[in-house]
Amino acid sequence: MQVVPPRIAELVTALRRLPGIGPRSAQRLALALLGGEGELARQLAQALEQALEYVHLCESCRMYTEDTLCTLCASSQRDRGLVCVVETPADVIALENTASYRGIYFVLYGHLSPLDRIGPSDIGLDLFAQKLGEGNVREVILATNATVEGEATAHFIAHLCQQRSTPSTRIAHGVPMGGELEYLDGHTLTQAIQGRRAYD
Repeated sequence: MQVVPPRIAELVTALRRLPGIGPRSAQRLALALLGGEGELARQLAQALEQALEYVHLCESCRMYTEDTLCTLCASSQRDRGLVCVVETPADVIALENTASYRGIYFVLYGHLSPLDRIGPSDIGLDLFAQKLGEGNVREVILATNATVEGEATAHFIAHLCQQRSTPSTRIAHGVPMGGELEYLDGHTLTQAIQGRRAYD
């Protein structure tokens, strides 16, 4: 006998598609949203509707914004000659939280993956090539993830940069702050050794 009505089951299934949400979490969220006469669900539905209507991609970096340009691209305090390429908006937020980067970004919304039929134009690299062609970029920082796909994407972008005589650099990968060598995997240690730099 099915205890949960079909529409709640559909809601649970939809919530499970969100990153980091498993079956039990999805069920808890669904029941919480419907509790209290559904007031929370109505607020969430309204917020989602507003976001879908007014939020779009920045014309320059493809970060989420409600204006033509996002707050970072519109700021006169940012260095427009320095472009950091990332895979997701969450990466932009993470880097901004460090308060150590003053350039602008370009968000790919993914990475190259031939097996999944995700090519350069699917992640906006045609637009990125146009940006490089404008001649205002003096350095591209490749901050894609340290995965096989992320490395392949970084290599592809580095080739684009090379074709346009624009220097590109790769973010360092390796030992995290506070990490102990004996607990790190071999790949991380290899990256750390290969990415070593002069000691200041």
